[in-house]
Amino acid sequence: MSGTLILDSEALSKLSRRHRDMTLWLDVARNLDLLVVTSAATLVEARDPKVPQAAFDHAVSLTKVRPVTEEIARAASKLLVAEGLHGHKHAIDAMLAATAHLERGDVTVVTSDTADLRRLCQPRIAVEAI
Repeated sequence: MSGTLILDSEALSKLSRRHRDMTLWLDVARNLDLLVVTSAATLVEARDPKVPQAAFDHAVSLTKVRPVTEEIARAASKLLVAEGLHGHKHAIDAMLAATAHLERGDVTVVTSDTADLRRLCQPRIAVEAI
């Protein structure tokens, strides 16, 4: 693997609905031999009851789901404090950013919330809009 593509909840949700934008991102990931990752917390936020369970499960199966460990939770908490953000509103974004920080090589986060994730992610991490 030469890098990592990280999906936020909107990216995972769109993947479960086979949205064209996410199909293109997945093609890019395959062509560049990128690992596709999401956070376990993202699975909860991305779940749309209108999407069949099988479609959601298939989308999740295309990713490596990283657990939310105590290390991730503590790192996310520190990111929130550093940016003056409250966990009530930004917890899952912070956990995703903390997950991204642990990935090696080139890392790109695909998100619907570029402003907050750019604040939370280290400069080495690319944040792209979905």
